[in-house]
Amino acid sequence: MSLAGNVALVTGASRGIGAAVAKALAAQGAAVAVNYFGSEAAAEGVVQKIRASGGRAVAVRADARDQAQVEIMAATVKAQFGPIGILVLNASIGFPMAGILEYPWEAFQAKLLGELGAAFHGCRAVAPQMIERQGGSIVAITSGLARNPGWGFCAHSAAKAGLEGFVRALAFELGPMGIRVNAVAPGLTLTDATAHIPEKHKQAAAVHAPLRRNGRAEDVAEAVVGLLQAGFVTGATLPVNGGGYVF
Repeated sequence: MSLAGNVALVTGASRGIGAAVAKALAAQGAAVAVNYFGSEAAAEGVVQKIRASGGRAVAVRADARDQAQVEIMAATVKAQFGPIGILVLNASIGFPMAGILEYPWEAFQAKLLGELGAAFHGCRAVAPQMIERQGGSIVAITSGLARNPGWGFCAHSAAKAGLEGFVRALAFELGPMGIRVNAVAPGLTLTDATAHIPEKHKQAAAVHAPLRRNGRAEDVAEAVVGLLQAGFVTGATLPVNGGGYVF
């Protein structure tokens, strides 16, 4: 699948992995909609970098958890660039780190409903456009913690595991319509979202990985591009962790 001439929507793309994915897709020739919720300046910064490199991009505000906002966003992108052929589900919902005995149900529920709701609404809004153009590709950003959990990540692990199940179900359902659905599961990736992790924990993860380093946002973006171009791959989850564990 050539990305040139495609229209891509990346949710949660104002920073970190989402921003790296947006830039990578633009570099491959796609017109990119950079979704954001609260970080307008950062999203506009990503757009300006893409345009400065000769690409096409626009920042689009929407809460990925809100069905009406997502539908308006999808329609806005279509009106500006044409039908969406690439959807990258990167919007991630924040969560407290705590053991299950101390975990507030409200926080657990918000993480699960928010994470899965964002994926559900995005796919529901964009899939009809992919059917219209007779094909498309969806990539969800999950996490290695879905299969290899750590303390304090019960809500995050459950939400990302649910997202992987959702990906497999959609791959089965949408495949006959020419739509592929896959996931990328990063290991520890150095972004502002992981800046709070103590350096000793980052080093421990790097030592455990055969490639002896932590991931970068650009590593995840490369994997997303690879899955988008792999025309006979669907329903797969690709670990991006330097070989830190085997699925």
